[in-house]
Amino acid sequence: MKIVTVIGARPQFVKAAVVSRALAEAGGIDEVIVHTGQHYDPNMSEIFFEELSIPSPQHHLGIGSGPHGAMTGRQLEAIETVLIDEKPDWVLVYGDTNSTLAGALAAAKLHIPVAHVEAGLRSFNRRMPEEINRILTDHVASLLLTPSATSDRNLANEGIPADKIVNVGDVMFDATLFYKPRAKCPPQIDADLAASGDFLLATIHRAENTDDPERMRGILAGLALADRPIVLPLHPRTRGKLETLGLALPEKLIIIDPVGYLEMLWLEERCAAIVTDSGGVQKEAYFHGKRCVTMRDETEWVELVDLGVNELVGADPQLIAAAIERAGDPIVRDDSLFGGGDAGRQVVKALMAAAA
Repeated sequence: MKIVTVIGARPQFVKAAVVSRALAEAGGIDEVIVHTGQHYDPNMSEIFFEELSIPSPQHHLGIGSGPHGAMTGRQLEAIETVLIDEKPDWVLVYGDTNSTLAGALAAAKLHIPVAHVEAGLRSFNRRMPEEINRILTDHVASLLLTPSATSDRNLANEGIPADKIVNVGDVMFDATLFYKPRAKCPPQIDADLAASGDFLLATIHRAENTDDPERMRGILAGLALADRPIVLPLHPRTRGKLETLGLALPEKLIIIDPVGYLEMLWLEERCAAIVTDSGGVQKEAYFHGKRCVTMRDETEWVELVDLGVNELVGADPQLIAAAIERAGDPIVRDDSLFGGGDAGRQVVKALMAAAA
């Protein structure tokens, strides 16, 4: 069986590392990796391939930033050319990026079955480009590989046939378990701070926040009220927006360059709590037993809100500060939420069953 895997953004690199390893262990499967180039900065791309031992992409399309329509269109055209040449049995896509949608559409138009890892997530906010990408990808996919029971229900509610849905668990949980022993301290972190663990970890990158001056001001004001230092690996896009808007960062923020996955694992494991607008980091906080303060108005990971370990605060400074104050409390875990840490093998099992 021949599979073309389409990836382009850093969360997809981590997920692909899990599944690519499982595909190699299964044997008899030829995987061809296509990197669209959506994340092209060395700290956002190459370092992930190196430290996660992901096979080098056979096709690097070099399609970087740009408006959503233009980026997706260019990716679609380039991926179609690759698929016509490679003639795979399946196309494998991950998550909710423009690369995800372009890979799924290119395959569907060529009548190549699509398998979608992390299918069924919904924020129910169609102003988010990611939500559109998720919905469209799920509705052209032949095999929907879900991380949780909530995702299964979302797909069933949209009329997706049950025989297309396979709950495999969360591949990011696999990644956390596998790579956690290899985690390493970022060199920019002060030794005393590293030893104490008395810091918060923050990430800010989502367009709904970075593109809105009022939301960014609210977020920065909320972080300024925190009672301990905050380590912020600053996303290049966020850095650029802050400069454009002329917004100053609070003094208690410890700004470092974007980190690789192994360094991010170290920060998540050692910090007191996590403040983020990321989707994946919300789950990683839970995997590490940390509370999460999510600077969004909704989330795809409603299980964590229902469990009481993740709090939605939007961009309100007082809500952010109050949630951070509560974030040191211990969390209650539910080990049934995201599978048993063997999602990669379950993905391969589902693919082989569907291809039989």
